[in-house]
Amino acid sequence: MSAAEAGDRRALARLLSMVERGDGAGDPDRPARQVAALAYRSGEEAATVGITGAPGAGKSTLVDRLVSVVRAEGGPVGVLAVDPTSPFSGGAILGDRVRMQEHALDPGVFIRSMATRGHLGGLALAVPEALRVLAAAGFPVLLVETVGVGQVEVEVASATDTTVVVVNPRWGDAIQANKAGLLETADVFVVNKADNPGAAETRRDLEQMLDLSNPGGWRPPVVETVATSDQGVGRLWEEIRRHQLQLAADGSLERRRRARLEREFRTVLTARIERDIGALLSGGEMGSLLEDVVEHRLDPYEAADRLLGAFGRRPPGA
Repeated sequence: MSAAEAGDRRALARLLSMVERGDGAGDPDRPARQVAALAYRSGEEAATVGITGAPGAGKSTLVDRLVSVVRAEGGPVGVLAVDPTSPFSGGAILGDRVRMQEHALDPGVFIRSMATRGHLGGLALAVPEALRVLAAAGFPVLLVETVGVGQVEVEVASATDTTVVVVNPRWGDAIQANKAGLLETADVFVVNKADNPGAAETRRDLEQMLDLSNPGGWRPPVVETVATSDQGVGRLWEEIRRHQLQLAADGSLERRRRARLEREFRTVLTARIERDIGALLSGGEMGSLLEDVVEHRLDPYEAADRLLGAFGRRPPGA
């Protein structure tokens, strides 16, 4: 970790690989667990921004242009690009990040592709830990670009401070947007490719939805951009910073980060319990429980009570 903090990119890449693999993460003697502990104890925090939206919305180009804006301010920036998983290698299919190559030699930019590994919603379970490693390595601004499928909007909202939802002109009417749940997850809306027909109508639809559903407090701005020509990207960054200043001013930032850590703790705890339950059910006396349930000798609730008893825990209501 000290080498990564000193700017060694190879060391940082190795740390992220350990976190992404997660092999033996529950074992305190395994590298993934050690990396996670070191990053967590550093206490470093970064401003995190999730960029999500449908495939083809122009997210990669937009992230590339945002990186340029951040770098123009003089600070370093890290990018996690969460991509689909190759069915052959298990790696990120779009790992070359061809749209971000102009930053490849910039020492103030670190770009890392991570595979979804089939996780529901497209976000790898390792993303929160990877963000923590990057923050510990000295990156105060972190951008997370997602696959943009399934429940990824909710996933991004739970993993970052600010969620940017990217749509395109003629993207759909208010009913479709409400079905997607974007109003609940977006902190900033972007109508990208705004030089195409329908941009004004799409913006109007979003504004009308916000008028009808916004309960007060932060109202997500709607920013029009043409990422390929940098149009509107500077204003987008201003709105992102304005949102984060608002979060810090009203205490929401601390509450969001606390809620994230609580969810992460529950996720880790659940994974550990599932692992231990799987071990019990794979053999011995507890291994017969599944067969007893299948053969209707035990109902699932009674079997669960017995399994919990094997952990030394009293079943709920007992």
